[in-house]
Amino acid sequence: MIKEFRDFAMRGNVVDLAVGVIIGGAFGKIVTSLVSDVLMPLFGLILGKLDVSALTLTIGQSSIKYGAFLQSIVDFIIVAFCIFLAIKQLNRFKPKPDPVPPTPLEKEEVKLLKEIRDALKTR
Repeated sequence: MIKEFRDFAMRGNVVDLAVGVIIGGAFGKIVTSLVSDVLMPLFGLILGKLDVSALTLTIGQSSIKYGAFLQSIVDFIIVAFCIFLAIKQLNRFKPKPDPVPPTPLEKEEVKLLKEIRDALKTR
C-alpha cells in the first residue's frame, strides 16, 4: 500500500498539479496585492479619495461590505485575464494537427449533396 501511494504521489500529473497549485497561490497573492495596494487606491483617487474596500451598507446590526466584494471581482478579472494570456501563449507552441484528407466516400457524398443543392436551386 505504501508503494502504491508513493507511485501515485510521484506520478507526473500529481507533481504538476502540486506545482501549479503552489505557483497559483503565490501568483494570487501578487495579484491581490496589486489590486488592493495599487489599483483600488488609484480608482479611489479617481472617484474622489474614496476607499473602495471600505464601502459598506449597514442594515440594522448587519453591515454588507460590498467594497471588499468589488475588490475581489477586480482581483478575479485580473487573474482570469493573466491566465487567459498565459494559455494563449502556450497554445502558440502546440503543434497544429495535420488536416485529415477526405476519404473517397466523403468526396462522393459531397458531390451528391452539391447535385441535390443545385437541383433544388433550379426549382
